[in-house]
Amino acid sequence: METARLRIRRFTSSDAPTLAAYRSDPEVSRYQSWEAPVPLADAERLAATFSAGDPRAPGWFQYAVERRDAPGLIGDVGVCRSEDGRQAELGFTFAPEFQGHGYATEAVALLVRFLLVEEGLHRISAACDGRNLRSAKLLERVGFRREGHLVQSAWIKGEWTDDVLFGLLASEYRAVRSV
Repeated sequence: METARLRIRRFTSSDAPTLAAYRSDPEVSRYQSWEAPVPLADAERLAATFSAGDPRAPGWFQYAVERRDAPGLIGDVGVCRSEDGRQAELGFTFAPEFQGHGYATEAVALLVRFLLVEEGLHRISAACDGRNLRSAKLLERVGFRREGHLVQSAWIKGEWTDDVLFGLLASEYRAVRSV
């Protein structure tokens, strides 16, 4: 899948060093479930697992994101398809040097369109740490609506954190796009 600036593809083994680097950044991992640093050997296993996955199977599939003008991993977007294949959850992580340039918004928007229009899913959901305002704003920019705020609902890295829940129905997406 491509946009004017980005290519969304499968992971390859050559992505492992960059994956380890940005997932080891304390600011990147702050709101995520993994602990930093991420050793290269772990990133190699992750890249191998990601590359072997089936993007249409139930469960998580991680897409690699790169710029078209300068190949190389800049981030990743995960899609978790439901067992019945009608819904999916979405998550994203980008290297710090590629944040704030619209790349994550562009990649997420492309996957939302792909899942709701081309794949015909009924609904996409997403959740983020209540302190992660940038991710919440990105989801709203792409068309997600806030559906809930779970106070101190997750024990992450030694503290209780809030979860902010988002959703987007295919019917809402089509209605906005047809205006």
